[in-house]
Amino acid sequence: MSTKRKSPSELRSHRWYGVTDLRSFGHRSRTAQMGYSRGDYAGKPVIAIVNTWSDINPCHSHFRERAEDVKRGVLQAGGFPLELPAMSLSENFQKPTTMLYRNLLALETEELLRSYPIDGCVLMGGCDKTVPGLLMGAVSMNLPTIFVPAGPMLRGNWRGKTLGSGSDIWKYWDELRAGNIDQEAWNEIEDGIARSPGTCMTMGTASTMAGIVETMGLTLPGAASIPAVDSNHHRMASLSGRRIVDMVWEDLKPSDILTRRSFDNAITVLMACGGSTNAIVHLIAMAGRSGIPLALDDFDSISKRTPFICNLRPSGKYLMEDFHYAGGMPALQAQLGDLLHMSERTVSGGTLADQTVGAETYNTDVIRSRDQALSAQGGLAVLRGNLAPDGAVIKTSASDPRLLSHVGRAVVFDDYNDLSARIDDEALIVDGNSVLVLRNAGPMGGPGMPEWGMLPIPKKLLKQGVRDMVRLSDARMSGTSYGTCILHVAPESFVGGPLALVKEGDEIELDVAGRRLNLKVDDAELARRRAAWVPPKPKYARGYGVMYGRHIRQADKGCDFDFLEGTAATAEPEIH
Repeated sequence: MSTKRKSPSELRSHRWYGVTDLRSFGHRSRTAQMGYSRGDYAGKPVIAIVNTWSDINPCHSHFRERAEDVKRGVLQAGGFPLELPAMSLSENFQKPTTMLYRNLLALETEELLRSYPIDGCVLMGGCDKTVPGLLMGAVSMNLPTIFVPAGPMLRGNWRGKTLGSGSDIWKYWDELRAGNIDQEAWNEIEDGIARSPGTCMTMGTASTMAGIVETMGLTLPGAASIPAVDSNHHRMASLSGRRIVDMVWEDLKPSDILTRRSFDNAITVLMACGGSTNAIVHLIAMAGRSGIPLALDDFDSISKRTPFICNLRPSGKYLMEDFHYAGGMPALQAQLGDLLHMSERTVSGGTLADQTVGAETYNTDVIRSRDQALSAQGGLAVLRGNLAPDGAVIKTSASDPRLLSHVGRAVVFDDYNDLSARIDDEALIVDGNSVLVLRNAGPMGGPGMPEWGMLPIPKKLLKQGVRDMVRLSDARMSGTSYGTCILHVAPESFVGGPLALVKEGDEIELDVAGRRLNLKVDDAELARRRAAWVPPKPKYARGYGVMYGRHIRQADKGCDFDFLEGTAATAEPEIH
């Protein structure tokens, strides 16, 4: 990182605005056309506010006004703010999955920043895949960057009970299917679970990603957990706008902040939170953009030495409001102490240690001390075996402990349509010891690796009182989900991974302590099955889907496009 401040002529935007030629005449006259005078932008950092607001993204429905807060901060600090809308990835509405479009948002973000006269950027996101998509693009462009997380929504309520996003949906859906609640109660839950703008208020993917991005040093301290409708969220957005202007003058870029140690810090917080399995895929992709090798085994080794200390749903009791008012990420980081590399830099200009000075925990049941941990090890584990030679993951903190060592007979569904058609069939041969298997749900097979990994429990077993089973797929699982679900099996079945060879009735062995996942079928039989396997046809014949299918990497490699990985420089645009 440069130790001297930039001069106005060293700003990237100077090439557009600061020279005297025909093209700069056009840039200045068209800026005047929008109502700006030269004094609004001349010699000032041009700040892109990359806003993922959309009418169909409830998590970001407050971003219109929050962008104005950011602009106010930029103007107060002497910058020139420009709001640039980017693709909004709405987790609830976009099908088959927002993960299919994460890389498209990353590509759009990178090219927005490259092709316009931008000196630094404020990224506005929160809904699951938006966070890594924005950051992957910004990391590749490597301009000064600060992230403004959307913040969690308010807690839900129903008949005196506190509701948590996702987690309680799955819980009460099972009770509805089992006949334990009626349709009127279900409708009341529907009306009471999402009461404000903001992301899921459980420790789902959105809050997981916000927390680890703060730990990596890319947000202001404490930003990750501020509720979306809290007045502190307005102030955080404005302060982020002020700070990005100084970051441009200081030339403080993602490459100055993101190191191997900062990624290790992110993984440590992921494990301490019992955070979303999705974060594994996203962190590997972000590290790939940073030129930093990161593998599944790194997650497992850090998990083994990190206590699980955040008592948050779906792995615990509380919600994000409770976490924020218990002290938020600074308090959690202070509890983790020497498990983190505290000397890592942050967008604030100091270090992670600076952000934890004076941090206190105000509710020790929400953020536990290390000697009062919910578990001695982190919330996630990596499995390998003949069924997942390149790895699979399981969220142990949200699993039934009795199922973490298990052998059961496979009940196989060839795709999601097959699952939907047969799961509640009374003739389905299944019991509580069975292993439910879904294939063709991975990066290529889904396509996009949808969040189908929390396979529903058959209705006839729900009526018998069964509430968890071992479930296995090459899909992902919502960060708000729970249960003994083995996910991200790699390589996926669609490309001929061993999951494609599983047959009904095969025995599958899960041993989390031993980190093993095996199909109890001998090699000779597997070889015969492989010889008979017929590759499926591609999912797309044209458009973005074709590019996706040709270039997507497998889950253990982060599901980025192969041509977007790495740190090879891309030329700045010619201005003629």
